[in-house]
Parts: sequence; C-alpha cells; structure tokens
Amino acid sequence: MYLGLDLGTSSVKALLIDGDQRILGSASAPLTVERPHPGWSEQAPDSWISATRAAVAELAKTHSGELAKVRGIGLSGHMHGATTIDKDGKVIRPCILWNDTRSYHEAAELDADPQFRRLTGNIVFPGFTAPKLKWMAANEPEAFARVAKVLLPKDYLRLWLSGEAISEMSDSAGTSWLDVGKRAWDDGLLAATGLNRSHMPALVEGTERAGALRPEVASELGLPAGIPIAGGAGDNAASACGMGTVGDNHAFASLGTSGVLFAANNRYLPNPDSAVHAFCHALPGTWHQMGVILSATDSLNWLSRVTSASPAVLTSELGDDLKAPGSVLFLPYLSGERTPHNDAAIRGCFAGLGHESDRQALTRAVVEGVAFAFRDSLAALAQAGTTLSRVTAIGGGSKSGYWIEALATVLGLPVDIPEGGDFGAAFGAARLGLIAAENADPFSVCTAPATEKTIHPNRDLAAAFDEAYQRYRALYPAIKGAMS
Repeated sequence: MYLGLDLGTSSVKALLIDGDQRILGSASAPLTVERPHPGWSEQAPDSWISATRAAVAELAKTHSGELAKVRGIGLSGHMHGATTIDKDGKVIRPCILWNDTRSYHEAAELDADPQFRRLTGNIVFPGFTAPKLKWMAANEPEAFARVAKVLLPKDYLRLWLSGEAISEMSDSAGTSWLDVGKRAWDDGLLAATGLNRSHMPALVEGTERAGALRPEVASELGLPAGIPIAGGAGDNAASACGMGTVGDNHAFASLGTSGVLFAANNRYLPNPDSAVHAFCHALPGTWHQMGVILSATDSLNWLSRVTSASPAVLTSELGDDLKAPGSVLFLPYLSGERTPHNDAAIRGCFAGLGHESDRQALTRAVVEGVAFAFRDSLAALAQAGTTLSRVTAIGGGSKSGYWIEALATVLGLPVDIPEGGDFGAAFGAARLGLIAAENADPFSVCTAPATEKTIHPNRDLAAAFDEAYQRYRALYPAIKGAMS
C-alpha cells in the first residue's frame, strides 16, 4: 500500500493505492485562503497539518487496515509558497501563496538582474518564492531577521511528518533560487535576496527517499513508523506523474483553479522571454515546460458568485453543441497573468456588452476567454521550442464537454479525455511514494491511463474562433494602456 498526500489551495487530499496502482480510497479536508489586502493571498501552515490529519482520519474510517500496511508516502503541493520557519522550527508568518502578487516590484528588480533568467531559465514572476522574501526584508524586517529556513508548502508537511527539511527539484525550480539546468541551489541567486544555503532545505529527486515517518506522527495517523517519504513533486509535476505525462512532448491541459498547459521534455529548454516556465520534472534527468493561466475555472467560480448560480448550472445553460463565439469578450486576468504577459497589475474585463448580454452570454465569454488564454500558452510553448500534436484534459473544467470542444477548436488540437478515475496530483504523489519505497523504475510506474474519448476541433467553427481570438489578442494592450 502507498499513500499520496496532495496539499492543494482549497483542500488536502489523501489517496491510497495498492501495489498494482489500483485506487483503494481517498478523502479530503477543506482549506481556506485569506486575502487581507488586494493582491494578497495567504494560508496558515498549521491549517495544512490539521487538514492532513482530518483527511487521513476520514480515510481510516474505511481503510484503517490498509493504512497500517502502507510502505511509502509521496507528497504533492501547490508551488511557490513562502513558508518561513525560525530557529526553533516555528512558523514566522502566514505562508504567502502562489497567487499572491504583492511582490511585483521586487520581482521586477530581481528579473532585471541577468543572472536570474540565465540560471533559472525563467522570468522572476511575482508569484515565485524569491521576490516574496525580498518583500519581507523590505516590509517586515523583524520577521525576515528571524528566518532560519524557507520551505515550500508540501515540504512543511514533510517537516511535520519526518522532522527533516528536504525538498525536491520540480517544486524548488519555482523559487527563482535553483539553477534549473544543474538542479542545484545557486549561491548568487540566494545572496540577491539576503539568504544563503543554510536557509534552504536539502535537495533530492522526486523519486528518491526524503525522510522517514516519525513514530509519534505514525501512531497518530495509523501508519507504520519509519516508512520512507518520497521527494514528491510540485502539484503540476505530480499531476504529470499521475497522467503518465513524462515522455518527450507529451502534454496535458489542466482546467483547474489555475490553468496549465504542461509539456514534458527530455532536455532543458529554457526561453524566459516567452513567459513559459521551464522547470525540472519530478523524474531524474527530465524537465518540463508550462504555460500558466492564473484564473481558469476560478474565472467561472467568480461568475458563479456574482450570478448566484453554480458553475455546473452556468455551463449546462450553454447546451451540448458548440456555438460560434459570441460578441462579448472576456480577459481572465482576475489575479493578473503569467503566460504570456507577466503582468501582475493587469485585471480582467468584459468587452462588447450590450442590452442583449444575458447570463449565458457572460458564461460563453468566460469559457472562450479561458480557451483563448490556453492558445496564448500554446504559442508561447512553440516559441520555446515545443510543438504539440495533442493534449489530455484534466481538472474540474474538463467535465464540461462544451468547454473541452471550445478548447480543442481554439487550440486546433485533438483533446483526449482519460477513462474515469483519479489521475491527478494525489495519485502522482502515491506513485512517487511507490517508486521511492520499492526503488522501482519511474517510467514503468508512471504510465498513461487509457483514453475514454477524443474531442476533435470543430472545423466548421475554426475560422470564427480564429477571428475572435484576434479580437481577444487586441484587447490586452488596449486595457493595459487604459490602466497604466
């Protein structure tokens, strides 16, 4: 038995598999995000531990016997979060999350230093970890002076589980402190934010052992003491392990809270000018690229709150058959945007509203706007040297057939829907736990699920969506000028 723990933005999920990778059960516990100021996004790290306890306890109600036989644990978590720990192992302040944009000035300052793009292969985005520490140094100097360790969210869970400060390559690549080509911390990058290697956790590959379960935690959770904890992965790399997206140019489109167009690579292909992320993969000797949309299904969730209708109701109102794009355009920049603009200050908008614009028109605009944002990422990946022939859809938005047909048509690519099952980050984490515990071959374990169906582009509507995409592309510079 192997346990995957996925620390998401809105919940912690615990998933149990057996040696044949069959899912035996799963459970989750909710988390909340605090937004004390515009552009801020924080969580209390202790809430991650409470939620992990609750998720495993819920799983134990029906699978206590299996949990007692677990041989390995894998971890996954949302990336970039700045979890600061003092010399006594205590949390200094709430974790500054991936979608927090307060440090955009600091990010620009670091990005202007040529060593960052040269060594990390990425723009220094405001959501990354390094500018958050630079912000702390300027705005919370007393708290910054207490920092003994900076941990990524899932690695704070590891600290609780094992007592060890360890991270792995895929998550650490999103800090702006890692030499992504060499897969090692860089002293110069750390020094630029007033830190050194003593502030960093040790590094392993995601498939390697990275600590063992402490007896007191094992007793509390109903797990065997001393079992290995895998290095694990950042959430997107873990999802890729779950989906078997580990071969060169294999790709998925994740329609989750954020949107990700993820392509696996067998070599390091940085091109920071395209605003594509070039990160280490969770498997040794592999990398990946990502185009990132900060508000994908979160855009529909926002519309749901405004209209008091659930996302499922909103999308059901669109019907089953894809329609030509409407006259209303939507830019999904509710929290700024990464790919391709690297603009933390921009905000979303509707354009083309008229008296006839009803709720259904707004929903169509949101669905189309997110699909157009994915096309921006597809173009950025091509600029970075990766050409895709098809993608697999995952995430909550992939349950909407209308949205997936719109995505396929906008991208001009077939979109595969995997057979029913859970192949997300928690499953990928469990696979990494299996690999670490059994010293198994990663590529033999991380295979792709069978495809249930393939959604092809609607060729009859392709020209209309192309024209709408060009109008969409013209809207960003127009509103950027108005907001500057």
